[in-house]
Amino acid sequence: MATAVPASTVVNKTTHPFERAALDGLLIRRFFFCPAFEIYGGVKGLYDYGPPGSSLQANIIDLWRKHFIIEEEMLELDTTIMTLSDVLKTSGHVDKFTDWMVKDVKTNEVFRADHLIEGVLEARLKGDKEARGIVEDEVEEEDPKKKKSKKKVKSTAVKLEDTVVAEYDSILAKIDNYTGKELGELIREHKIVSPDTGNEVTEPVEFNLMFDTNIGPTGQIKGYLRPETAQGHFVNFNRLLEFNNGRVPFASAQIGRSFRNEISPRSGLLRVREFTMAEIEHYVDPDDKAHDRFEQVKDIKLRLLPKDVQSAGKTDLSEVTIGEAVASKMVDNETLGYFIARIFLFLTKIGINPERLRFRQHMANEMAHYAADCWDAEIDTSYGWIECVGCADRSAYDLTVHSKKTDTKLVVRQALKETKVVERWVPTVDKKQFGPRYKKDARVLEEAILALDEVKLQALATELEQKQVVKIAANGTEFEVKSDVLSIQLTTFRESVREFTPNVIEPSFGIGRILYSLLEHSYWAREDDVNRGVLSLPPVVAPIKVLIVPLSNNSDFRPLVKEISQKLRSAGLASRVDDSSASIGKRYSRNDELGTPFGVTLDFASIKNGTMTLRERDTMFQVIGKFDEVIALVQDLCSGAITWEEGMKRLPRYDGDQDI
Repeated sequence: MATAVPASTVVNKTTHPFERAALDGLLIRRFFFCPAFEIYGGVKGLYDYGPPGSSLQANIIDLWRKHFIIEEEMLELDTTIMTLSDVLKTSGHVDKFTDWMVKDVKTNEVFRADHLIEGVLEARLKGDKEARGIVEDEVEEEDPKKKKSKKKVKSTAVKLEDTVVAEYDSILAKIDNYTGKELGELIREHKIVSPDTGNEVTEPVEFNLMFDTNIGPTGQIKGYLRPETAQGHFVNFNRLLEFNNGRVPFASAQIGRSFRNEISPRSGLLRVREFTMAEIEHYVDPDDKAHDRFEQVKDIKLRLLPKDVQSAGKTDLSEVTIGEAVASKMVDNETLGYFIARIFLFLTKIGINPERLRFRQHMANEMAHYAADCWDAEIDTSYGWIECVGCADRSAYDLTVHSKKTDTKLVVRQALKETKVVERWVPTVDKKQFGPRYKKDARVLEEAILALDEVKLQALATELEQKQVVKIAANGTEFEVKSDVLSIQLTTFRESVREFTPNVIEPSFGIGRILYSLLEHSYWAREDDVNRGVLSLPPVVAPIKVLIVPLSNNSDFRPLVKEISQKLRSAGLASRVDDSSASIGKRYSRNDELGTPFGVTLDFASIKNGTMTLRERDTMFQVIGKFDEVIALVQDLCSGAITWEEGMKRLPRYDGDQDI
């Protein structure tokens, strides 16, 4: 009925070195994904997911919802993809959502400047190792259209001076921290040219990554396809706050499509123009960023790469608990630290290797001016370290700019236990004289005066008292305002309500990048046959949970196959039947490469005894039991309630024979 069980359940997954070409070939051949519009020649940066890829993505998202939205009691949103230009202008995306681009001066082929420098310097370092006799496995990228291998930048065996090697390593460690001008200087200094043609490249110029569009038939409403889901949270803040009974902290969450017009999309699913994001906006009191569940995660040990280490041109990791990182202020606050730890738990739960996962802190130049702190979860792949999750303390920036633009208060009002006496500088204009004096500019000037902060008002009050006139800028024009129409007085107020703009902690997940990294971490080949690829996907995210394998396509098995399939579906377990004429071993093997964790085999003894064997994918170990016993065991295994090491003890080991 089935092959004999292995003598040991210990599996050697490292006999054969990882080959990206083998994995990519499997993913295309088994239709995990493929280039979009392939029969028309395809478009770079656009991909379609096939049945196993779609199911894998859906299962990752389902686990994300349970891990974050349900466990953390978040408020889920689904906001529009098409976004008003005004919204993204206010958020800064229209002006600042850019990458630095260079062009081949003769062919006009475009490159992202930092990626070009990175690729060329890495190729030179590889050539140096080759010249020194240090052998590295060459990883090639398979082009599914041309069916041949191609490399990003070819390496040439040229030995470099030790000082040059150290300089290149330092540049690569700081590659995310350079300005456009500095990238241009690096290109000239290190004679970096187009890899394919050897031509020089232009100076770096900024390229906005958003897709623009017009909303409606007149073309008068300008919009963009959203580059992130975050702005949909912020513009709905007041409704979310009301839904949460006016209390903070709370979090909103959203899973949806976003779009970025990448300069030169490469590396398969890692750099695409349309992708799925899962984003959280956690609103917190700026004066209290403690988290009431931090104690639950404080002892989790993480691999951290702080900004000061990178600025020194190094990549040495600090292995510390998140509690130690927050206590030392390496990580800014408890809430940020809590989410970093929760991100780690999620990624390892879906199957990311913790030894190939690190959290890298943003350096000064790459961190937004308003951000208090920002860390990226980076996963080690054959393409290098890939940013898959960002976790930032965005302070109060987003709510503040949207509030100012729309003249809508986006604040929390919190009742004080005791009335508080405060003093504030208050400007007052004499409207009878102010209007006639400044005419059409009166409204804009008054708004500018009322928008001044305490520090500025105090300075103006002193100047007004001394000089009887001050200069105030409004709408790009500077106006003289005299003391006969403006007074600024220090006024006492009694407050029973505290009003504040909350800060935002934002974990942002790139689902496609996580999915591809998981596939790389899960792939290996059987010890006795390099061509027998296996995807060791955890049962909780595997596209198909159970393969049903009848001994043959004999008509006697059909009612039983139908019964078992129905039982599995009723138990919420996705199953697939393989009743082809191939051997049982072959049928199992081709489903191992789909990541199917379990298989049940039905033979004539199953018809007589009501029993079936259960095979585990990685070990190929088999147990046997009654139909309902096996299905109950698979349910527990797929829910994560038990491990295979625990589950294999619940039923007898199958010895390769059944009585009929």
